[in-house]
Amino acid sequence: MFGLETAKSSREPLRRCLVTRQTLPREAMVRFVLGPDGTIVPDLAARLPGRGLWLQARRDIVERAAAANAFAKAARRDVDVPDGLADQVERLLVVRCLDLIGLARRAGQALSGFDSVRNALKRGWVARLVVASDGSQRERSRLPAANAPDPIVDVLSAAELGGVFGRGRVVHAAICRCGLETRFRVEAARLAGFRCVQKS
Repeated sequence: MFGLETAKSSREPLRRCLVTRQTLPREAMVRFVLGPDGTIVPDLAARLPGRGLWLQARRDIVERAAAANAFAKAARRDVDVPDGLADQVERLLVVRCLDLIGLARRAGQALSGFDSVRNALKRGWVARLVVASDGSQRERSRLPAANAPDPIVDVLSAAELGGVFGRGRVVHAAICRCGLETRFRVEAARLAGFRCVQKS
């Protein structure tokens, strides 16, 4: 399972989660802002104006923040928390992940299909291996594990991956070594917090 990477670096900006009070790198969190009408708005790119309200990138944390009125307490005013806020964040993260794969594909840095990915792995070209979360265990285990970079991303469905590559269904995909891979790693790790079961 592809999980969140929360190792701290002295150069990484850190933020404190409203719910857990943990201080974590920004890339392991989701920023929210208060809209002009008092509605909580996810700001995944962390570019919207206003004071940032930060939560660890996990479904259960966002749901706890909404249930415990954590946004209003932090903003010190009444706020409107949309129903299904965690679902909204998940959808936005899926779009960001798929957009990055699409950009890499158009740049010739992403490929799909068992044979193409296997050959790229053998040549050492693959920086991030992507395997459909709903692929069968047999399909998922066909590629040689020895050449696969760790961790393997498994938070997108075969249909979602297929849409990027113009196919109905894709189980195996890969991103080669490029700047987009680093950005994809961050977004996929955040998405894992909304699609994978958390133990704490």
